[in-house]
Amino acid sequence: MSRDIVLDWLLEPDQPSVRYLVLTQLVGRKESDPDVRAARALIPTVGWVADILSRRDAAGWWVRDRGWLEPRFTGTHWNMLALADLGATRSISAVAASAEYWMAKSPLLGGGVGGFGKGKGHHCYTANMARGLIRLGYADDPRVRKTLDWLVQTAHPKGGWSCRFVKDGPAPSRSLDAWEGLAAFAAYPRSKWTPSMTGCVERAAEYYLEHELHVQGDRYEPWYRFHWPVHYYYDLLVGLTALTSLGYGDDPRLGFALNLLRSKRRSDGRWNLDANQLDPDPETAAFFAQHPQKRPIPLTFETAGQPSKMVTLRARTVLSRVE
Repeated sequence: MSRDIVLDWLLEPDQPSVRYLVLTQLVGRKESDPDVRAARALIPTVGWVADILSRRDAAGWWVRDRGWLEPRFTGTHWNMLALADLGATRSISAVAASAEYWMAKSPLLGGGVGGFGKGKGHHCYTANMARGLIRLGYADDPRVRKTLDWLVQTAHPKGGWSCRFVKDGPAPSRSLDAWEGLAAFAAYPRSKWTPSMTGCVERAAEYYLEHELHVQGDRYEPWYRFHWPVHYYYDLLVGLTALTSLGYGDDPRLGFALNLLRSKRRSDGRWNLDANQLDPDPETAAFFAQHPQKRPIPLTFETAGQPSKMVTLRARTVLSRVE
């Protein structure tokens, strides 16, 4: 049997986070497996997680002790999302302390977390925070449960969410860009779903499927390039990750997105990082040209245009679900 050289590359020990995720998500090893335990033990001290934690203030924040979003994308919120993506959990004492700091700084009206100014929820930020906290090990925290309930209550009645501010009532509109709510429920254990959560997710999934994950308005080029950290930016790999994790991998309406995913596979079996979150964006370029002092600083781990372990891991995980 020929060796899987891409899998060998993903399993290299220099990034124990990737190794841990590959062992558990692609290879199917259990948490009790010795190789899994060894990789997990190295996550806080070797590689990208160690780099993130090295920039953390002892009080729990990154860059400055103010708010939770700024500066973009090097402040607390963004680093916590990256840690969650990389398999870090509250079992790491520094991560647990920063998670409490993060939640304390962003209360949501009604008792949840992810409040964006005076406790108001914002679907992109609030759902991102819920997704991150679930992955960090807070699925049973009542603050997270209340946040998920808020996402159900404020979803559009026909399914999906809006990127606009929402306080009490349902979303005034819906957009494929507002993917974070769907991803939060994809991370939440199915055994904990309520009937209202199930209905909410089913309606939202149908919204994405009926749009084939990309058909909405004029063609928007950033949706067709793969990136990580995803933060709040959407692309078709983001959509595929959420839909296939929710069990929709055999829906034929994923065909366009899956064909795009396969077409982007390099001849050596890997996928490139197409872009980082700050590559030219027609919606923001003009603003930052006028206000260069507000231009965000990218939180980057890999080089755009080069093979990416995180993109390749996510791409292979999607294909493993559908093939």
